[in-house]
Amino acid sequence: MSFATLAVTKSGHVAEIGLSRAGDGNPIDARFLDELEQAAASIHEYADIHVVLLTAAGDSFSRGASDGTVIPSPDHLPFRCLELMAQPVIACIQGDAVGAGLELALACDIRIAAEHASFGLAEVTRGIIPGAGGTQRLPRLMPFGAALELLMTGDRVGAAEAYRLGLVNRVVPLAELLPTALALAEKINGNGPLAVRAVKEAAYRGTSLPLGDGLRVETALWWATQQTEDAKEGPKAFAEKRKPEFKGR
Repeated sequence: MSFATLAVTKSGHVAEIGLSRAGDGNPIDARFLDELEQAAASIHEYADIHVVLLTAAGDSFSRGASDGTVIPSPDHLPFRCLELMAQPVIACIQGDAVGAGLELALACDIRIAAEHASFGLAEVTRGIIPGAGGTQRLPRLMPFGAALELLMTGDRVGAAEAYRLGLVNRVVPLAELLPTALALAEKINGNGPLAVRAVKEAAYRGTSLPLGDGLRVETALWWATQQTEDAKEGPKAFAEKRKPEFKGR
């Protein structure tokens, strides 16, 4: 499958979705949204893909929407496709992630940033509000008051401050960005893939539920994973003092 706005590659159990319009600052537009959903749907179906990296070409991760909006209709939820992927998604942020570009990164499960990367949602300075998840995902990710300050002022923060606030998981030199993401992907790959997928599902479903309902979701997924071959392989490998050989079934 080929795309105009993305480059999709696969190596082992890791797939990479790369924003490929570096010359334009990797803009977010209707065509990109459509292709991102196609790419996410195609990768979601592959049982042998255990982790997805979201990368970007050029100096910027994404400078945001090129046409002032990323919502084709009120019923469309941009970037939701990343959260709905079975696999964990790691964003590799090598430069500016602003506006819809930051909202794209927020929809990923884990964010790793280069030291000089910057982040911001400046929509209020133009008399509008974020429309691709910024007002909803940012306050769920970092302290509520700090999120509101960024949303209400439109200020931009650097990578170190983003890390302090919990916006990104790690900050590394640019040369170490992709190797760090790949090392993290390989660490996740060493675990039971069905268990990792169940953890992601439980976490996302639970955040929108009261605690009791969330615990019931967790219990149901726990029982489901207990029936798998991987759930038998893990304790067996531990007892035999060897690395488990998970099959994803």
